[in-house]
Amino acid sequence: MNTTTSADTMKWLLRREFWEHKGSMFWAPLIVGTLLVVLIGGGISYGIMTHHLPAHVTINGQPLDHARLAALLPDETANVVARMATGMYMGGMAPLLVVLTAVVFFYCLGALYDERRDRSILFWKSLPVSDSMTVLSKTITAVVVAPAITIALAIVAALILLLLTCIELSAQGLNLFATMLASPNLYLAPLRLVALLPVYVVWALPTVGWLMLVSSWAKSKPFLWAVGVPVVALVTIKWINAALENFSGQTLLLAHYTSDVVARILGGIVPGIWFQFQGGLSAAIQPTRNGIDMSGLVPQSYMSLAGLDAWIGVVLGVAMLYAAIRVRRWRDEG
Repeated sequence: MNTTTSADTMKWLLRREFWEHKGSMFWAPLIVGTLLVVLIGGGISYGIMTHHLPAHVTINGQPLDHARLAALLPDETANVVARMATGMYMGGMAPLLVVLTAVVFFYCLGALYDERRDRSILFWKSLPVSDSMTVLSKTITAVVVAPAITIALAIVAALILLLLTCIELSAQGLNLFATMLASPNLYLAPLRLVALLPVYVVWALPTVGWLMLVSSWAKSKPFLWAVGVPVVALVTIKWINAALENFSGQTLLLAHYTSDVVARILGGIVPGIWFQFQGGLSAAIQPTRNGIDMSGLVPQSYMSLAGLDAWIGVVLGVAMLYAAIRVRRWRDEG
């Protein structure tokens, strides 16, 4: 009696995707994160050891050595350190986000194309696994598994950088461990990164759907098809719009939305793309005299889901994924 459930099947499909793409999804961001820790941590350590901290600091006319300074830090310093910690998390995340974008793009582009090229699709179709489950597992891998791995590695890298910085400062006589550990933002910063994952899923679906669709039907050069079709369409519409405006003074209504559509199709997997549709990143990240305030990052990100742009993209992404399932089912494996 076969007791395998859909959940079990999906679990094994997700494991299969991770095993087959472990190099790009795990080792690539791990290597980048390690280089980040070595370069930035080494730079901080070199700067502190080379220039040192001043032997005495004067506050309100009273000279204080490092030991007394650490004990008498004003409450405002806790907020400054917390913002520094948050900035360290986001700073550690930025290079890994570039890797994530490239990994998800090429993973989706080859997800259904590679299995036809190497004819492994003949093996997978011999198993009792539907096309829907296969495409869904690849979609979940692209929009959930890969970003979750990147977020986890970014958090670890940021924590290591913070630890190295505090150790170097302690070696110079300024102990900030207590202040850092007492700061709520130290613990909220990684939670904010995790909280952005659902927003990323929503905005990434159009791009993932388009890349999967191209991957399912392209017989060769899927990259040229995936990028070339939207870009050529954009250039053509812009050219027609410019010609109409020059000769008749009229413009195409479609031309106004073309750039946004192409941005959603090709750039939806770029983390933070949603800020381009709601006034930019400045509304979420506010510079202050004590550092950069990132407390508005999550609320502003979720506010992007209140507009039609996000959900129209979801509908189109789901439609393209459904088309990819149908194409995979009937596409010639040759």
